[in-house]
Amino acid sequence: MPFTPHGKHLIAGDWIATDQRFSSEPAHGPVHEFSVGSVDLVNRACEAAEEAFWSFGYSTRDDRARFLDAIADEIEARAEAITRIGSQETGLPEARLNGERGRTTGQLRLFADHIRKGDYLDRRHDPALPDRQPLPRPDLRLIERPIGPVAVFGASNFPLAFSTAGGDTAAALAAGCPVVVKGHSAHPGTGEIVAEAIHAAIRTRNLHPGVFSLVQGGRRDVGTALVQHPLIKAAGFTGSLAGGRALFDLCAARPEPIPFFGELGSVNPMFLLPAAMGARAETIGSGWAASLTMGAGQFCTNPGIAVVLDGPDADRFTDAAKAALADVAPQAMLTPGIAQAYRDGKARFDSRNAVKPVLTTESNDRQVSPNLYETTANAYLQDHALGEEVFGPLGLIIRVSNLDEMTRLARGFDGQLTTTIHMDDPDLPSAQALLPILERKAGRVLVNGFPTGVEVADAMVHGGPYPASTNFGATSIGTLSIRRFLRPVSYQNFPEGLLPRDLLGG
Repeated sequence: MPFTPHGKHLIAGDWIATDQRFSSEPAHGPVHEFSVGSVDLVNRACEAAEEAFWSFGYSTRDDRARFLDAIADEIEARAEAITRIGSQETGLPEARLNGERGRTTGQLRLFADHIRKGDYLDRRHDPALPDRQPLPRPDLRLIERPIGPVAVFGASNFPLAFSTAGGDTAAALAAGCPVVVKGHSAHPGTGEIVAEAIHAAIRTRNLHPGVFSLVQGGRRDVGTALVQHPLIKAAGFTGSLAGGRALFDLCAARPEPIPFFGELGSVNPMFLLPAAMGARAETIGSGWAASLTMGAGQFCTNPGIAVVLDGPDADRFTDAAKAALADVAPQAMLTPGIAQAYRDGKARFDSRNAVKPVLTTESNDRQVSPNLYETTANAYLQDHALGEEVFGPLGLIIRVSNLDEMTRLARGFDGQLTTTIHMDDPDLPSAQALLPILERKAGRVLVNGFPTGVEVADAMVHGGPYPASTNFGATSIGTLSIRRFLRPVSYQNFPEGLLPRDLLGG
C-alpha cells in the first residue's frame, strides 16, 4: 500500500505535531513536510521512558523476546511501503533496501533468541563459606541488569539497520531499556513508518507506551537535550567523527556522566603481502574496487586505503583497480550534504603535492564517481589529513619500500573498525609480525577478504580504538552489543524469594 508520511513525532504512544516544519530532500519522488523536534518533546519522551522502565526493565525475557519478534513482524507487514519511501529518500536501490530490511528484522529476531537463552546475563554464584578461616565468606550472586532509558541516533547511511529499529534499538530493548530515538533528517519518512511498526508492536504486546519514542530531527538542540537529559543512561550513535565527538563531550560533561557508544567511521586499511600480490594482484585490485564502490562507498567499513610494496606487482594491482573503478557508473549519495563532503574530501587530496592522482572524476549534485590516488609511506605519516575518512568511493594506495616500512606505517594508523591482510602461505611470517599491531588498531581483522558486509552474529565486533569508536570495549553489531546497556549487580546473602527470577534460572 502507498505510504504518505504525516510528519509527526511519536511520543509515548501519541503522534504529535509541532508548529515548525522541515522539508525532506528525497533523491527522487515527492517532498514531504515533517515536524521539527523540540526540547519539550525530548523531555516528555525521556520522562515517559523512565516511567516505562519500572515495568519493562523488570519484564520477563520471554515477554521482551515476543516484543522484538512482534516488531519484526510489523516491519515485514509494511515491507513494500518501507522500500518505496526508503528508496525515494536515500536513492538506495530497492534490492539494497530489501536486504537491509531483512537484516533489520533478522537482528531483532536474533536478539529475541539471544535473551531467551539467557547466557548474556553472565550469572555467577559464589556459595557462602561460613566456616572459612580467618573470615567466613557471604553468599554472593551476580547478574547483568538493564541500565534505564537509552538514546539512539539514527544513521544517515543505514535508514533501517542502524536507525529507528536498528541494532542499537534492538539491543537496548532486548536488555530491558526503553528507547528514545532521534530520527535522521535524511530519511524521516522511513523513520516514521518504522516507528509505526514499533508502536503497533507495543499495542499488540500491551506494553507501556513510553518504551519507545521517536523525535524527528531538524535542530541540533534536540540531540543536545537528549544526551544531556538526566533520565537518559546511555547513548548509541553512528555518524561523523565531528558530530559524534561533540555528543561524546556532552555526555562526559554531564553532572552524571553516561557512556556514549559512538561509531565514528574508519579508513579500514588493507595490507597486501608479497606472495599474495605476486599470485593475484589483479584479482585483489578488482575486488578492492568493488568493495570501495559498494553503496557509493557509503559504508563505515569501506576499505579506503591499500598498503602495497612498491614494484611491478603494485603496478598490476593499481592498473586493475583503476580499470575496475573507471567502469563504475555514477551513483547517488544519500544527501546533498554528504555529496558535498565527498567533493571536499577529493579537493583535500587534489591539493596535496605528495599525492598522485591515478583516476579523478567530477561529481554532479548527488551523483558521484570513484576517485583513486597514491602516495608514499613517508608522505602519509607526515600528513595526518590523508588518514581522515572520505565518506564515499575514494581510495588511496600507499606504496612502501619494504616490509619494515609497512610495519612502521601500520603503527602510525589511528584506531580502525577493521584492518585486512591479503596473504598466501609464504606470507605467514610477515602476517605474524603485522598481527599484534593490527589487532591493537582494530576491532575486526580480516584475512583475504574485504570488510564491507558485516555479519550480524555472536562473534562479530563492530567497533575499535578511537577514533573508530568512542568505546573500544564495545560493539554496535552482534549479540555482544547488548552489554552496552547492562550493568552487573551483586546480591549478597539474599533469600531466594527476593532474588531476581533470572538468577534462579527463570
